[in-house]
Amino acid sequence: MNKFSAVHDLVSSLEEDFEKFYEKGNKAAGTRVRNGMLDIKKLAQEIRTEVSEIKNSKK
Repeated sequence: MNKFSAVHDLVSSLEEDFEKFYEKGNKAAGTRVRNGMLDIKKLAQEIRTEVSEIKNSKK
């Protein structure tokens, strides 16, 4: 559950930058959003791998 909390915290931390980019057109905020989304992707892949390993070990 710790990794889920990390994903949740990361998404929450990007909320302000999403607003700045989409509502105000702030390009620097867009860069921060892109970098944050990459971090989310990496963390999501780690979670997927961990879930698969746990699932397969119970067979």
